[in-house]
Amino acid sequence: MAHMTWSGSMQALRKKLATAFPEVTYSVGTQFCWSPETREVFYDPKAPEPKGSWSLLHETGHALLDHRTWQADYELLQMEIAAWERARALADEFDVALDEDHIQDCLDTYRDWLYQRSLCPTCSTQCMQTADLRHYRCHNCHTVWRVSADRFTRTYRKLKQFS
Repeated sequence: MAHMTWSGSMQALRKKLATAFPEVTYSVGTQFCWSPETREVFYDPKAPEPKGSWSLLHETGHALLDHRTWQADYELLQMEIAAWERARALADEFDVALDEDHIQDCLDTYRDWLYQRSLCPTCSTQCMQTADLRHYRCHNCHTVWRVSADRFTRTYRKLKQFS
């Protein structure tokens, strides 16, 4: 199928997606996101094109992959990569040209988030999450810290207090 730049509206694409995937509900929101609890893709109808259509495809990717929650931080990045892979397939199916730079820019926000969380607050060594997934532990200086579970808040690293 020849690729052409998407010149339609996000609303037209939303209607096509809703027809193709009746198990997913599309609802107006203030941002693009997937809610596994309600099986809704929220979208911002005021989003500029073509990014609005790309975001709609990406969130639909989460829906079709039935993404729920993650345990380890790296799992969130894996879910984002998978949703963009599914968005690429949807783009082919619905004749939408996705911009690879946009995809990588979006994934970079998750990579940066993961990197910031993994830096030791004492010595700045990049570390891995512990087996309990609630903490990080530095293999260099042995500092242990906890990070917020919220992906959308600023990265805070709270040192674990031992008594």
